[in-house]
This record gives sequence, structure tokens and C-alpha cells, in this order.
Amino acid sequence: MGWDTLRGSGRRSPVAGRRSPDAGRRAPVFGLTPEWLLDADGRPVADALVLSHPEQVERLRESCPEAAGTAVLAGDPCFDRMLAARGHRHRFRRALGVRRGQRLVVVSATWNPEGLFGDGGAGDVLTALLPRLTGELPADEYRVAAVLHPNIWQGHGPGQVRAWLDGARRGGLALVDPLGAWRQALVAADAVIGDHGAVTYYAAALGVPVALAAAPVEHVDPRAPLAGFLAESPRLDPFAPLPAQLDTLLAGHRPQPGPARFTTSLPGESAGRLRTLFYEFLGLPEPDRPALLEPLPLPAYEPVARSAPMRVLTRLRDGAVVLRRWADPAYEPAGDGAVHTAVPEDTRDPGRLDLADVILRHGAPDDPRFGSPAAWCAETLRRYAHCALAAYVTGPGDCTVRTRGGDALALTAAPGAADADPAAYASAVHAWVAAGRTADALAGHGLTVRTGTSEHRVAVTRLTG
Repeated sequence: MGWDTLRGSGRRSPVAGRRSPDAGRRAPVFGLTPEWLLDADGRPVADALVLSHPEQVERLRESCPEAAGTAVLAGDPCFDRMLAARGHRHRFRRALGVRRGQRLVVVSATWNPEGLFGDGGAGDVLTALLPRLTGELPADEYRVAAVLHPNIWQGHGPGQVRAWLDGARRGGLALVDPLGAWRQALVAADAVIGDHGAVTYYAAALGVPVALAAAPVEHVDPRAPLAGFLAESPRLDPFAPLPAQLDTLLAGHRPQPGPARFTTSLPGESAGRLRTLFYEFLGLPEPDRPALLEPLPLPAYEPVARSAPMRVLTRLRDGAVVLRRWADPAYEPAGDGAVHTAVPEDTRDPGRLDLADVILRHGAPDDPRFGSPAAWCAETLRRYAHCALAAYVTGPGDCTVRTRGGDALALTAAPGAADADPAAYASAVHAWVAAGRTADALAGHGLTVRTGTSEHRVAVTRLTG
């Protein structure tokens, strides 16, 4: 995207004792002023200033004509890598733990007092918004991830940032590496909630539906493309109910032409143009082969890690269990059906286990600390008298459950369809038994679980011993 288009904010640099060049004054365009581009003698500090669009070249001529001769129009390699990676979107989604039928919502926050993260702390918008997203959005229909500017991590420290976001992380929030996988997260996203930062603008340039939870228009150069983007983008009220706002955003999405147009005027050409520039500086002939960018790597698999208690709404319909789950919601789920509580054994609040209808554990099936999944289930039922079903999740599509009535069952997603959290299968079995149905009706015949618009077939096998 090239240079930022913020007016000077006077924000203190995250490096202790250092201030940004425009600190304490009002610069017309952040990054394109003499304070940034000229040395003490008024000469350009750079031999070449790489820009991605002619619009930026024109603003450079206006704001710092002394440096205009260094401008080189060479596109945007960051955006080119995202464009080239769109064919791997499904792999990026799986790497982030997104299952079939889920929407991936990415929240982006830049490093600026007027941004979504602001100055951090308990009163900040982002620290209030993220746990509401993980608590209000049904867990089997949404995956929530956050991309925070690297300076947020450096300025406040990883420990402090993780502490501020602890509630959302226990609800299943994924924190994306701000130096690595954020591009892949944008390619994978179904929607982005953001502010005036570059990540949000890149998302819009990719055609992803974007809603702004912070949009400081008064701090942006009114002539810059970013100003038009902020003025035209839908707003998200971080303090109003969130599911309906996201439904409206997705249903009414119409890509803005501005972000894709102004991010780069030379899509796909940055590698060649930059290599030509570099070899000209070296005084060497270019290699006789195409200039290529490194492709975006496939991120490591990041399964959903959720330790918050779940409220589960279920109803039986046409032989299937229709199920919705919420991570520690601030309200009781609305809708027809029965509600129960499913609590991970490693919850931070052990008192919740005494009231849990379903108790869960995730682990390897051969973990010697628990004997076996079946042994752990039996021990858990003995320990917690109120618990009606214990479930040990052993893989992306597998878990072992035991009911209070003594039925031990292995639940396995149909081949090629491990697309729901096996803990949801366990809650479905609990709902089935609680409604007066028998485990025998499931064993050998299987179980159908519906979450959102997806239907999941689960094989059920009775265990002995």
C-alpha cells in the first residue's frame, strides 16, 4: 500500500527515548514530509523512494518536491503475494482451524491512539470487543482471529497484550503472528473488523467485506484514497449486538473499487520492477530469468483452543440434533430447545465443573497420565456427581464419551467430513440421551448433528469394558 496517509499524530515511538520525526507538530501527510525524507542539509536521504501508485507520486511532489526525483513506481510486493496466494485460501482456512460452514472474522488494529486498539488497557474498545465476539457468535459457525500491529506487541509487551485479551483467548480467539501469517489470514477471511490501518485497507483491496469499528477521518489527509475508504465503509458499533451487524455486513457487501485501485497500479509487476531497480543500483545486468516473489507459506495448523465454559442450545428434529454453542456468553441463549453447560476440565474456574452437564478434555488417546480416554471418562463421572456425560476429544473428528447410565461410545466423523468440533458431537449425544432416547439407537446407526447451515454425520460405536 506504500506510505501511510495519516496526518501527524505526535504518537510516541515504541522504542524508549525516541520520538517519531513529526512528534509534537502537525505534518500534512505522514511519511511524505521533509522531516521524513530530507537530511539536515535538505537533501533526500534515499536514492530511491518506492511507491505503489501514481497518486502517491503526486502527493510526494506536493508535500516534498525536493525528494520527488527519487520516486520510483514499482507496485506493491506485499499485495502481489496475497493476490498470488488466493488459490490457497482453503488451506489457509484449515491452518487457522476454520471448519466447513464456519465464517472467519478477522479483527485488525493499528498502532495509533485513534485506532481500534487505542492506547490499550481495560477501557479500550478492542479489549471489550473481542470477548464479545467470541461470546456472542456461535462457536460452530464462526472462528475469530485478531491481527495486532507489531508495535502494539513491542510497545506494551506480549505478556500485557495477552493479559488484556485473556477472556477472548479462553473463548477461542486466535492471535495471528503480525509479522508472518497476517496476509494468509486476510486471504482466508470472510469478514474483517478494523480501523484505518493498512491491514484493513488491504482486506478491502482483496474484496473482503470490511466494517470499521474505529475510523478517525479527521486525522487522515482528506485527499488521500484512505479518506474515501473511511467515508464509504460500513461501520460496526462495538457496543451493540454483533451477530446481526455481521449478517448485515455480509448480506449487503459490495466491494469498493478504490482500495484495489489505489493499493497498486501495477498488480503482479512488483518483483520485476524492484529487481530492475536493484540491479541498476549495482550496475549489473539482470539475470535472464523471470523475477519472482516468495510465495506466502502455509502457516502451521492452529486448532481452536477454548477453555471457557460453553452454553449449548439443542433440539431434536427429524432424527438429528440441531445444536448451537456459545463460549461463556453474557446472556442466556435464546431459542427453542434445551440448554446445557459443557465445561473443559482445565477451566480456570474449577467451581464450574460441579455444575457442568458435560465435562470435556482434549488430549492424545495414549496419554499415560489418564490411562485411556474411557478410563478418564469413568473417573470424571465418579468425581462429579452432577455431570451427565464425560467426553475425551482425541483428534479433529474423534472423541470418546460415557454417559451417566454407563454407556461408553466412540464418536467418529464420517470419512472426509471431520468438519465439526468433536465436543459438539458429545453435546449432541447428551441432548439425545437427555431427551429420553437410548444409546442403542445411535450405536451402529450413527448420529446426525446440525450446526448452522452444515450437517455432520457421526459414526457411533459402543465400547466394552
